[in-house]
Amino acid sequence: MTVKNTSLTDRLAAAAKAKQARMELFKPKAAVADPAFEQRHAERDAALVAVRAERDAAKLAKREAVEAAAAQATRSGEDLKADQKAARDAKYAARQARK
Repeated sequence: MTVKNTSLTDRLAAAAKAKQARMELFKPKAAVADPAFEQRHAERDAALVAVRAERDAAKLAKREAVEAAAAQATRSGEDLKADQKAARDAKYAARQARK
């Protein structure tokens, strides 16, 4: 494929041309605009918003359930304390009545 009678300038020109051709491979190509890109992007954003809203609702429901359980436990503890106090007062009243 090589030509025997080539001068230095011919070889340098051929090398520069080959280098330029290889550099063209790395240049960015003009992007083709996809007509459905905006629609898909909007659908993806809407789905993301829906998932986040669902997740937030689940977190809120869980937090409310935990708070309700804690309040119930506190109320149960208060009821228990009230019952114990009533029993203690009844014993004290019975002791005072015997005296």
